[in-house]
Amino acid sequence: MSAHRGVISLGSNLGDRLAHLQSAVDALAPCGLHPLVVSSVYETDPVGGPEQGAFLNAVALIATDLDPLEVLAICQDIEARNNRLREVHWGPRTLDLDIIAMDDLRVDDPILTLPHPRAAERAFVCIPWAEVDPDARLPEGLVRDLAEVLGDGGVHRRRDLSLTMTPAADGRIR
Repeated sequence: MSAHRGVISLGSNLGDRLAHLQSAVDALAPCGLHPLVVSSVYETDPVGGPEQGAFLNAVALIATDLDPLEVLAICQDIEARNNRLREVHWGPRTLDLDIIAMDDLRVDDPILTLPHPRAAERAFVCIPWAEVDPDARLPEGLVRDLAEVLGDGGVHRRRDLSLTMTPAADGRIR
């Protein structure tokens, strides 16, 4: 039994966006971040930053024995393996993995804040998260209620695209 349940937001708007998201999902379990469920794929307009192309976004619920800073290091390593460059703040990227929440933990570290300080303002986080965990909460309220208030402007479910979790040899989903 894993000690923590977490929520990771996945995004990509450069190159083969779906392949980058799938690469991230495939990399989670071998690194100790066991996906429990992955949302549908959503195409979303970029928020903030320079003019850039649309993102594909999804949310993964994970189980892990790792602490939040270890999870952050793994997410950044997965991003790097997908050629993530950090040249422009909120700029285009091959892969963006954000830890949104872990259990009810509150973290206020110079490199990580949990829950994610802008999650409640982002439809591209709340809509897919509400899809896979409608009773989830942020300090601002139920994620499904936040998603409803934010509306789906600029966030569209891509029914023609999906991410897969593959059963591992031990029968666990990875």
